[in-house]
Amino acid sequence: MAGYRGNQGGRRPPYRPAAPGDAPIRVRLPEEGEVLGVVTATLGGGRLSVQCKDGKERIGRIPGKIRRNIWVRHNDVVIIKPWAIDGEKHGDVIWRYNHIQVDWLRNKGYITR
Repeated sequence: MAGYRGNQGGRRPPYRPAAPGDAPIRVRLPEEGEVLGVVTATLGGGRLSVQCKDGKERIGRIPGKIRRNIWVRHNDVVIIKPWAIDGEKHGDVIWRYNHIQVDWLRNKGYITR
């Protein structure tokens, strides 16, 4: 049947991405014992240098379950969970924000820059 547009195929409607203000944004915020930070350098071996919001420079380790799923690069905003031992210098990266979430955090005043 010519022109039939059911499950037989045919012309697709054009893809229209949602406008930025259309849907509410769900952003994960740091919980108790977690700190926001910005990646300043990659050190290799799943390690990063992170400038945390509390003013400390920490070496962040990317755990294996996160390392397989996301790429963390320079200037990414992340959540760091400081270690129980030597937490002033080290921590685990537990979340990376995308650019839309970073804009939301800046607008709400969670991060500056």
